[in-house]
Amino acid sequence: MIKKFIKAGLVVMAAAISFSSCKKAEYSFGDLKVPENLAVTTAIQGQDAANPNGDGTGKVLITITANNALNYKVDFGDGTSQMVPSGVITYRYSTPGTSDFVISINAIGTGGATSTISKQVKVFVNFVIPAAILQNLTDGGAKVWQTDRNAGGHFGVGPNNLFFPLWYSAGPNSREPCAYDDDITFSKDALDRVSMSINNKGESFSIGAATAFYGFAGGDGCYAINTGGTKRLSFSNSTSGSSASESTQIEFVVPGNGIINFGTGGVRYEILSITPTQLHLRNIGADGNSWYQKLIKK
Repeated sequence: MIKKFIKAGLVVMAAAISFSSCKKAEYSFGDLKVPENLAVTTAIQGQDAANPNGDGTGKVLITITANNALNYKVDFGDGTSQMVPSGVITYRYSTPGTSDFVISINAIGTGGATSTISKQVKVFVNFVIPAAILQNLTDGGAKVWQTDRNAGGHFGVGPNNLFFPLWYSAGPNSREPCAYDDDITFSKDALDRVSMSINNKGESFSIGAATAFYGFAGGDGCYAINTGGTKRLSFSNSTSGSSASESTQIEFVVPGNGIINFGTGGVRYEILSITPTQLHLRNIGADGNSWYQKLIKK
């Protein structure tokens, strides 16, 4: 009789253990916290009594603070936006002349809870894209470019203190097919602002040092990189130290992942030369080297 009770007890205990081990685990993500006391301040570079809208560089220091905020998504009011985890960023506007922009900020807390704030700024930009570059790049409206696959050096790389591909210069039609089928469109609007869009037919080429920048892993090759739709470009005088014999000394920044006809992890491109049918670009890649791209009018 005692043995029967012991046996029954063991069965009940085993069932309890089995039930316990099969019980669904429960997880807690903490309290949902909405960011509070959200505030934003702006400081336009060079702003003073004589220059109320800045010194013409277009640079604005944006400082955001909040309690319980994990990240900030900033819409700069000119068609570009960016995640700013620190809450502090210096952004450069590129629309020539004096323009009003509404900066909109989403402060993101735990569980995706958000708070929103906006602020208007009036910024003066005195940089004007040289007329010849603007015309050659866009034909006064829109122009489609492709990789100049038949030209030597349409892909190239060298040290970052030089302005030619010392280490490698691709021969005609020697790279992967995905590097040659992209349609790259540069267009201008009535205010001479330049935008770019890319149809990469589903894939773009990336150097191995930059694949992580685009969200992939692997060496040189073709990847399903999102080219990001139409992007407003920011032009300025070049910052590379190039001479007039080496370059036009004009550069532009591509927002987002910065890709044009192939990815290097860089977003700032210097125009080495441009004609109505040919465009030669240089940028500094994720590996710290200077990379070269040649485009031709389609």
